[in-house]
Amino acid sequence: MERIPILQMGEVLLVTIQVDMHDQLALTLQDDLAERIRATSARGVLIEISALDIVDSFIGRMIATISALAAVMDARTVVVGMQPAVAITLVELGLDLTGVSTALTVERGMRLLRQAGAGDE
Repeated sequence: MERIPILQMGEVLLVTIQVDMHDQLALTLQDDLAERIRATSARGVLIEISALDIVDSFIGRMIATISALAAVMDARTVVVGMQPAVAITLVELGLDLTGVSTALTVERGMRLLRQAGAGDE
């Protein structure tokens, strides 16, 4: 089964999506992240999506669901590297990404997590 790697950097889990997301891969990522947050007591999740050119409503909802799941498990989520076309699509679809923090770069995303106390080592 195809899986997206999840790397640990201190108290932050780093997910770099380098492949086209499909529904089953998104569901697997959600499950894998929940397990890794539990196993590592991670305080932050950084999801890097610069390789995604397009998203559909399901993938958009999965981003929101992952963020909500992480929050319930005491971890903050920041999505970084969003392409303009992806941002436009999410807005046009009317998806509510409440609770999803975003940043343009990994560096800025890590800064947001540090400010929230999630990136301290």
